[in-house]
Amino acid sequence: MLKSLEGSWCLVLGASSGIGRAIALGLAREGVNIAGVHFDTASRAQEVEDLVEEIRGLGVEAHFFNSNAAAKSTRAELVPQLAELTGATGGIRILVHSLAFGTLVPFTPRPGWDKQISTRQLEMTLDVMAHSLVYWTQDLLTAGLLRDGSKVYAMTSAGTSQALPSYGAVSAAKSALEAHVRQLACELATRGVAVNALRAGTTVTPALRRIPEHAGYIERAAENNPHGRLTRPDDVAEAVALLSRSTSSWLTGNTIGVDGAELHAAAGAWGTPASA
Repeated sequence: MLKSLEGSWCLVLGASSGIGRAIALGLAREGVNIAGVHFDTASRAQEVEDLVEEIRGLGVEAHFFNSNAAAKSTRAELVPQLAELTGATGGIRILVHSLAFGTLVPFTPRPGWDKQISTRQLEMTLDVMAHSLVYWTQDLLTAGLLRDGSKVYAMTSAGTSQALPSYGAVSAAKSALEAHVRQLACELATRGVAVNALRAGTTVTPALRRIPEHAGYIERAAENNPHGRLTRPDDVAEAVALLSRSTSSWLTGNTIGVDGAELHAAAGAWGTPASA
């Protein structure tokens, strides 16, 4: 059964930029109230404030919290506030995990790069980009905020099956994230909560630009995508809105490609890109 999203609530972890930002705006256009957690310096304060005002200008509520989404103390502080915000509207209809804070250091030294990843860096990357999904889900369930019909989306990438020189820790985190999605989908099935990973295609975001070898990767991805362009954040936002209209929890436990068939296209076979 399909149901309007108007008046429901979405919690976006990683809401201030990239795909998380696009999802927040896209769902706000559908009448969804937005709670966003982000972790930004003072230099981006005005940009985030402008985003909040843009969302509110669409006629919905928007409450953003500048906190480390991976910290236990953040969950302890924010979950009660979320319960107060959403209590009269059925809790959190949509949870989006879009945290993109990880270490981009090779596992071993290589020419031109004499550093190697540390235990602390590897553990931090997995904790932020993977394990935090489990902890947020646990706390939101305990608070009664994830209910029958709720949707949980975790942003993954093709890094689960491809290797880039500096992407090892993030690749491991995305693989763990997909495993968490499968496990949570099975555990939450009887509660009517659907859990899926969304594998966006190559998307030009601040997180992608931090990858040292991003320029060549972007060029190759654009050449290879059958659509002749890269994935845009709005492509992913549209997919979230579409999938969230269903009240069914039968579509769950999957990694869903939102990439214009980029992953499946034979390398170099699809011509010159129209536009990135």
